[in-house]
Amino acid sequence: MHFRSPFSIAMAIISYGVSATVCAQARPKAVVYRGPASSEGCPEGVRDLLVSSPSNFEVVFAGPNEPIDVIEALKGATVYAHGGGPNWGEAYRSTKKYEKAIQEFVKSGGHYLGFCLGAYLAGPVNGYNLLPKGVDTEQEIERRGAQIKGQEDAVINVDWTFQSGTTEHKRWLYFQDGVVIRGLDASKPGKIVGKYSANGDVAASITPYGKGSVGLVGPHPEADHTWYEGAGIKNPEGIRFDIGHDFVEATIHAGSVKRS
Repeated sequence: MHFRSPFSIAMAIISYGVSATVCAQARPKAVVYRGPASSEGCPEGVRDLLVSSPSNFEVVFAGPNEPIDVIEALKGATVYAHGGGPNWGEAYRSTKKYEKAIQEFVKSGGHYLGFCLGAYLAGPVNGYNLLPKGVDTEQEIERRGAQIKGQEDAVINVDWTFQSGTTEHKRWLYFQDGVVIRGLDASKPGKIVGKYSANGDVAASITPYGKGSVGLVGPHPEADHTWYEGAGIKNPEGIRFDIGHDFVEATIHAGSVKRS
């Protein structure tokens, strides 16, 4: 029988401890807003998407009623995400106090992920002004040729271009009064990753802001079975998270985003 010396055992323990520490530190940190400007289940949906993504984020909820508020939570974070929520104007008024901190966070190399309401909040009106000049956010349901015309929970067709360069047409995603990103033409920095199939409006985009990037999506690629069951609707292709994961990874790996 082979016996290991006490020294080698001690070194192995130290090595294991260091490796475990490195692994524990390897998970990037994501801050997800949870508070008055979010709806029940929306922050948790974003959290689950981030945790299950290839980057396997460690998620911290932040907000006025959480153990930590947004400004403090942003320290050391890779991502700040804001999911769905209630009234756009009221949401901005209740989160305006974070605006400068969010701008500095992204400008310094962080990444903003806006889902539905969170996407509205990135715009220049009632928002944090994180988009290129001339680009803004509006309601898709008010647009000509929109597939969905009301504020009810629904599913909508989206043409999605993955990081691989492949575009899949007429994919189904959960939708509830989602955003359209207007003005993102060939003269603007950034790229379009999703379009509403019915009229070609921009449903998802990634644009630069300082050293960081801003990913916006109008539908809800983070919606799980509880969302569909709660709304009494079905996704014709089943519930999949490939678009949501691609959105997250494409945003955080955007680097110096170029128009495509």
